[in-house]
Amino acid sequence: MTTDLLREVGEALYGSRWQSDLARALGVTDRTVRRWAAGEWQPAPAAWDAIIDLLKARGKAMAMLRRKLLAARPTNSGR
Repeated sequence: MTTDLLREVGEALYGSRWQSDLARALGVTDRTVRRWAAGEWQPAPAAWDAIIDLLKARGKAMAMLRRKLLAARPTNSGR
């Protein structure tokens, strides 16, 4: 995983505080994630899988919210 891709994924999941939040979600230290982000270390395969699972879960949650929002939208929305 490149540092740019890790940053892009982290920001998509957690915004500007992505390193701390990603570390918490993965059960690793902030320092570990900072080392990944700096390119000093590479995430273990299990960490990659966990990050993929986080993205999958976030995607499902966003799709569900989109469906709820579309269902709740007034029919005369000016669209």
